[in-house]
Amino acid sequence: MSERVPTAPQETGAAPVRTGLLIDGKTVETEAWTAVRNPAAPDLVVGHAAAATPEQARAAVAAADAAFPAWAAMPARRRAEIISEALTLLDGSEAERAALMTRENGKISFESQIEMGVFVARTRAAIDLVDSLDQVRRLDGPPLTSYIHRLPMGVVTVIVPFNWPIAILGASLPYALLAGNTAVVKPPPTVPLAMVRTLELFAAGLPVGVLNVVTGSNEAVAPLLTDPRVRKIVFTGSTAAGKHIMATAAQNLASVTLELGGNDPAIVLDDAVLDQEHIGRLVQGAFLTSGQVCMAVKRVYVHRSRYDELVDALSSALDTQRVGPGDDPASTMGPLNSAAQRDKVAAMLAQAAGAGAEVRELGTLAPGAAASQGHYLRPALVLAPDTGLRIVTEEQFGPALPILPFDDVDSVLHQVNSDWSGLCSSVWSADAARAAALAERLRTGTTWINHANAVACDDRAPFGGFRQSGIGREMGPEGLLSFTEAHTITRHG
Repeated sequence: MSERVPTAPQETGAAPVRTGLLIDGKTVETEAWTAVRNPAAPDLVVGHAAAATPEQARAAVAAADAAFPAWAAMPARRRAEIISEALTLLDGSEAERAALMTRENGKISFESQIEMGVFVARTRAAIDLVDSLDQVRRLDGPPLTSYIHRLPMGVVTVIVPFNWPIAILGASLPYALLAGNTAVVKPPPTVPLAMVRTLELFAAGLPVGVLNVVTGSNEAVAPLLTDPRVRKIVFTGSTAAGKHIMATAAQNLASVTLELGGNDPAIVLDDAVLDQEHIGRLVQGAFLTSGQVCMAVKRVYVHRSRYDELVDALSSALDTQRVGPGDDPASTMGPLNSAAQRDKVAAMLAQAAGAGAEVRELGTLAPGAAASQGHYLRPALVLAPDTGLRIVTEEQFGPALPILPFDDVDSVLHQVNSDWSGLCSSVWSADAARAAALAERLRTGTTWINHANAVACDDRAPFGGFRQSGIGREMGPEGLLSFTEAHTITRHG
């Protein structure tokens, strides 16, 4: 909800934060502002983000469009140099931006600190691919000789979610800019502040208009999707929202890259190593950022002969977790980002318990956490639930993990390959060849062996999903070329 004057109390111990729009190299103030609240204590206001009007959103698109010809005409290597130099403007502010991220997102401080570095690392990974943009493919005659080279697309809109917004932006924005496109970024409405601060610094090193940032309601920023000058839309978020983005993009036949929901399975075979290290990987794979990661493990299929052992090991590991404010060094898990998401996961757990499944709530809640009315949930295991329950069929996006015993791995393979989602998966086995053979049969965008989630993501490789988990790929050579179009020049003789 927007307000005319930011009168809500600021968070105790933190300086007031107020971010504007970034349009054509200038910070633009707005009449209305949106309060950003701390998920660990929702009565506390972290800051206020500018609430754009449709006219301001169109102005951002116009600025990007005006900057496009000169940016696109630059040699790719020069663009790479400018982007690399702009990155240096982020140096020295990481701690401040990470602390702000924790206050508005809710996740623990360590994760916010990592996020600031991921954006830089992913930008450098994009820069390393610059030579692929200059490669010209030649088809010799006679009678025809053709040359195929790559041209940038134009204005790109990038929309990111709340969970790891700056890291996720690093999978698309630097690739779009390196390829010669200009951009308008829409930060998530509940977590805009640290991203705007980051992009203000970064954009100061780029030519005016190449990078613009707009915050506001979906209705107000609709021109970022519908303006015919927008030639590509990159969206990371839910499958339902992705369908809306795709339908909107169809109005102007804009290209889309959609990285959407994932109900990601882990398949634990009968020879899996279940020592402390591997259980730790599985816990991190499922409960990183309180389970709010698209590529997190959302369900575990375990061979029946190892079911009891796995359940006991996971229970012991999760019982050491401490759920509390993200800026408390003792916290290992923070709150969920919103009350709505907390309530959705709680409803899934209640349904499973009502259907007769054992639900184990583990770990401890930090003293005072309940009184703060933060969006907290303790980590939970749901043991052998009916496979038709929501906790199995839907992406919970929270700290709740169903454990399902199996006897025949082929039946599990058929199930996961037939599901609506196909983002990520993992196989757990002591036999590398056996694990690889099963991994090759899984129809998901990424399959890890004996690991899972963002901590195991190889940023040199393309990332994206099958089926309703998305369209297209980000990162790697494929991700870079997705921001270009092939241009063929043919001559006779």
